[in-house]
Amino acid sequence: MPPKTRSRVSKRTADSGKVNDDADEMVGGKKKAAASVEPLKTKDSSEPPQYCRWLMKSEPESRFEKEIDLKFGIEELKALPDQTGCWDGVRNYQARNFMRQMKDGQLAFFYHSNCKDPGIAGIMKIVKEAYVDHTQFDKKDIHFDANSKADNPKWSMVDVQYQRMVKRYIPLSELKKYHLQHRAKGGPLKDMGLFTRARLSVQPLTTEEFEFILTLEDKEPL
Repeated sequence: MPPKTRSRVSKRTADSGKVNDDADEMVGGKKKAAASVEPLKTKDSSEPPQYCRWLMKSEPESRFEKEIDLKFGIEELKALPDQTGCWDGVRNYQARNFMRQMKDGQLAFFYHSNCKDPGIAGIMKIVKEAYVDHTQFDKKDIHFDANSKADNPKWSMVDVQYQRMVKRYIPLSELKKYHLQHRAKGGPLKDMGLFTRARLSVQPLTTEEFEFILTLEDKEPL
């Protein structure tokens, strides 16, 4: 839901307890990236791994909280000026830290969550790296955080821009079949975060995971 002063992505996230990704589990362009190995190795082994592909969840169906419709699907992103908005409202430290790793130009899947048929709807690009999420200071916003201070803000957001729809919707149920196959016999989705850190609304992907999922666009559903 855009604010009065600028376009924003009205994020209602699993990690803030507002998206039930356990329910997701119950339910049954720019395609090629430069070759790289992910996570990227860092010189200091104490540093966190660095990723360059992402999966980000939002809700495409209406759900009201404090009389505010939390709906924000990929069509809402497409409708914003320049098809660009800020990905606000993330209130989980691990998800926030992933956003703080994001770099301008990196790609992310737009994942529809907490809906009848959760799955990957399209692709977006990071167009502004992490900065202060203003909703933490807005008492009227459902993501207001009274413990966050202006001189030491706790929460960050990034700006994203719509790139394209996937050629066909790739549902969670299909991704889970591949995940189970790959876990048993080997394959790129064997450790996919969608199943190993399911409740996070912002998740890293390896290049191998991202590119494998893109190949599914041209295949018949499993």
